[in-house]
Amino acid sequence: MIVAVGIDVVLVDRFARALARTPLLADRLFTTAERHTRAGAPRSSESLAARFAAKEAVAKALGAPAGLNWHDCEIVSDPDGRPRLAVSGTVAAAAEARGVNHWHLSLSHDGGIASAMVVAER
Repeated sequence: MIVAVGIDVVLVDRFARALARTPLLADRLFTTAERHTRAGAPRSSESLAARFAAKEAVAKALGAPAGLNWHDCEIVSDPDGRPRLAVSGTVAAAAEARGVNHWHLSLSHDGGIASAMVVAER
Protein backbone atom coordinates (compact mmCIF):
# COMPACT_ATOMS: atom_id res chain seq x y z
CA MET A 1 0.00 0.00 0.00
CA ILE A 2 1.34 3.43 -0.94
CA VAL A 3 1.73 5.73 2.04
CA ALA A 4 3.17 8.78 0.26
CA VAL A 5 5.02 10.06 -2.77
CA GLY A 6 7.78 12.66 -2.78
CA ILE A 7 9.41 14.48 -5.68
CA ASP A 8 12.08 17.15 -5.94
CA VAL A 9 14.05 18.93 -8.65
CA VAL A 10 17.42 20.68 -8.35
CA LEU A 11 19.14 23.09 -10.72
CA VAL A 12 22.53 21.45 -11.22
CA ASP A 13 24.52 24.67 -11.76
CA ARG A 14 23.04 26.31 -8.67
CA PHE A 15 23.79 23.19 -6.61
CA ALA A 16 27.38 23.00 -7.95
CA ARG A 17 27.92 26.68 -7.04
CA ALA A 18 26.65 26.02 -3.50
CA LEU A 19 29.06 23.10 -3.14
CA ALA A 20 31.97 25.24 -4.43
CA ARG A 21 31.05 28.20 -2.19
CA THR A 22 30.69 26.03 0.96
CA PRO A 23 33.38 23.33 0.92
CA LEU A 24 31.97 21.39 3.90
CA LEU A 25 28.44 21.27 2.45
CA ALA A 26 29.07 18.01 0.62
CA ASP A 27 30.30 16.40 3.85
CA ARG A 28 27.18 17.61 5.68
CA LEU A 29 24.75 16.38 3.00
CA PHE A 30 26.35 13.14 1.81
CA THR A 31 28.11 10.12 3.25
CA THR A 32 31.57 9.28 1.95
CA ALA A 33 30.10 6.44 -0.12
CA GLU A 34 27.55 8.80 -1.71
CA ARG A 35 30.23 11.30 -2.71
CA HIS A 36 32.16 8.68 -4.68
CA THR A 37 31.43 6.05 -7.31
CA ARG A 38 32.08 2.38 -6.60
CA ALA A 39 35.38 2.83 -8.43
CA GLY A 40 36.32 5.59 -5.96
CA ALA A 41 36.06 8.54 -8.35
CA PRO A 42 34.26 11.67 -7.14
CA ARG A 43 30.64 11.84 -8.31
CA SER A 44 29.65 14.48 -10.83
CA SER A 45 27.62 17.55 -9.84
CA GLU A 46 24.66 16.05 -11.72
CA SER A 47 24.84 12.83 -9.75
CA LEU A 48 25.16 14.63 -6.41
CA ALA A 49 22.29 16.98 -7.29
CA ALA A 50 20.07 13.96 -8.07
CA ARG A 51 21.01 12.37 -4.75
CA PHE A 52 20.20 15.61 -2.93
CA ALA A 53 16.84 15.71 -4.72
CA ALA A 54 16.21 12.15 -3.48
CA LYS A 55 16.87 13.16 0.12
CA GLU A 56 14.48 16.10 -0.26
CA ALA A 57 11.86 13.83 -1.84
CA VAL A 58 12.14 11.42 1.09
CA ALA A 59 11.64 14.29 3.54
CA LYS A 60 8.56 15.41 1.59
CA ALA A 61 7.13 11.89 1.56
CA LEU A 62 7.56 11.75 5.33
CA GLY A 63 5.81 15.10 5.81
CA ALA A 64 9.06 17.05 6.34
CA PRO A 65 9.37 16.38 10.07
CA ALA A 66 11.95 18.43 11.97
CA GLY A 67 15.22 16.84 13.02
CA LEU A 68 15.99 14.57 10.05
CA ASN A 69 19.71 13.93 9.63
CA TRP A 70 20.97 14.06 6.03
CA HIS A 71 23.27 11.06 6.59
CA ASP A 72 20.33 8.96 7.83
CA CYS A 73 19.01 8.86 4.25
CA GLU A 74 21.66 7.33 2.03
CA ILE A 75 21.39 6.64 -1.68
CA VAL A 76 23.31 3.43 -2.34
CA SER A 77 23.76 1.38 -5.48
CA ASP A 78 22.67 -2.21 -5.96
CA PRO A 79 25.25 -4.55 -7.53
CA ASP A 80 23.72 -3.78 -10.93
CA GLY A 81 24.18 -0.03 -10.32
CA ARG A 82 20.52 0.75 -9.66
CA PRO A 83 20.08 3.36 -6.88
CA ARG A 84 18.08 2.53 -3.78
CA LEU A 85 17.46 4.10 -0.39
CA ALA A 86 19.05 2.98 2.85
CA VAL A 87 17.45 4.73 5.82
CA SER A 88 18.62 4.69 9.42
CA GLY A 89 18.39 6.76 12.60
CA THR A 90 16.08 9.78 12.38
CA VAL A 91 14.77 8.94 8.90
CA ALA A 92 14.07 5.29 9.80
CA ALA A 93 12.22 6.42 12.94
CA ALA A 94 10.07 8.89 10.96
CA ALA A 95 9.34 6.21 8.37
CA GLU A 96 8.41 3.66 11.03
CA ALA A 97 6.07 6.16 12.70
CA ARG A 98 4.23 6.48 9.38
CA GLY A 99 4.22 2.75 8.68
CA VAL A 100 6.73 2.96 5.82
CA ASN A 101 8.86 -0.16 5.38
CA HIS A 102 9.67 -0.10 1.66
CA TRP A 103 10.89 2.59 -0.72
CA HIS A 104 10.99 2.96 -4.50
CA LEU A 105 13.45 5.49 -5.95
CA SER A 106 14.00 7.02 -9.36
CA LEU A 107 16.79 9.50 -10.15
CA SER A 108 17.32 11.51 -13.32
CA HIS A 109 19.40 14.40 -14.62
CA ASP A 110 19.32 16.11 -17.99
CA GLY A 111 19.41 19.63 -19.37
CA GLY A 112 20.83 21.11 -16.19
CA ILE A 113 18.10 19.71 -13.96
CA ALA A 114 18.36 16.80 -11.54
CA SER A 115 15.23 15.14 -10.22
CA ALA A 116 14.17 12.36 -7.92
CA MET A 117 10.92 10.66 -7.07
CA VAL A 118 10.26 8.31 -4.16
CA VAL A 119 7.29 6.16 -3.31
CA ALA A 120 6.91 5.15 0.32
CA GLU A 121 5.01 1.89 0.96
CA ARG A 122 3.92 -0.19 3.90
